Amino acid sequence: MSENSPARWLLLLHQLPPKPAYLRVKVWRRLQRLGAVAIKHSVYALPATEEAREDFQWVAREVVENGGEATVCEAHFVEGLTDVAVQALFQAARDADYAQLAEEARALVPLVREARKQPPGGTDELQSSVARLRKRLTEVAEIDFFGASGREAAEGLITSLERRLEELSQGAVEGRLAEALDKPPLAGTWVTRRGIHVDRMASAWLIRRFIDPQARFRFVDGRDYRPRKGELRFDMFEAEYTHEGDLCTFEVLVQRFRLEAPALRSLAQIIHDIDLKDGKFGLAETPGIERLVAGIALAHSADEVRLERASQLFDDLHAAFERLGGRVLPAARAAPRPSRRAKGRKP
Repeated sequence: MSENSPARWLLLLHQLPPKPAYLRVKVWRRLQRLGAVAIKHSVYALPATEEAREDFQWVAREVVENGGEATVCEAHFVEGLTDVAVQALFQAARDADYAQLAEEARALVPLVREARKQPPGGTDELQSSVARLRKRLTEVAEIDFFGASGREAAEGLITSLERRLEELSQGAVEGRLAEALDKPPLAGTWVTRRGIHVDRMASAWLIRRFIDPQARFRFVDGRDYRPRKGELRFDMFEAEYTHEGDLCTFEVLVQRFRLEAPALRSLAQIIHDIDLKDGKFGLAETPGIERLVAGIALAHSADEVRLERASQLFDDLHAAFERLGGRVLPAARAAPRPSRRAKGRKP
């Protein structure tokens, strides 16, 4: 990178005074709201934008006014940390935020199911809880500078809660998935976010293998993408096919297109556990497949190549599950260790 090229990062270097004691917490909370990540102790980073520059300058001014020291600077990473590593820090921070929201949303699912038994107006507290989750999701999305993968799960859960509550208020008895069974498109253009991983890899394979054999795929920047007429989006924000409640995109596609083969159900359980990390099905095959998918992503940066390699993997897995009639093994339990007394005995 040329020394004259625009800096990609802004850094805030600061040192806080011992008093007032509340200042440390106040500054930390302010940096969290801005979406800044810690590069090391008292060094925080943001992508280099005018808005970020102004935000850091306000924090620096507050630190200085309270007797501390602060500097805002532009930065290129030359050795040690790379741009990719710093970007990963931002994605990990937002994924943690999304995971917290998803956990809280899942806790509301049984309450929404029980709400059918409540009298009119009995869902007001639930409505408020879901509205607060939506507000927090919007706030996290605003500081999700690099499109963290956890957004789809949190978005799907919160959207599902909103729909269920809306159905209750309108007297609906059937959920959206039961009503919306789709016809397979022909030679469609399917769009998803760049940097495909397990759910997008598997969903693209499913689309081309069972839904739209002549499908064309576009991999786009989720933040800047504007949908074109006729495009079908999957596993991305506001997509036609994405997370629904506690279902990953692969599961949604299986349901919406009535793909009822036992082998696909087995694959769906594995994709679910890898993508949502909730251990819902706990199949023995899942950890190995997770490592294979991670290896594909690490070894290949081009989405087309990732899809090609992943498609071979899912073709082979599907064939294996078909031969087994869709049966998979439950998660293996560790064998008990023999006691010292039994260890030396002859049978």
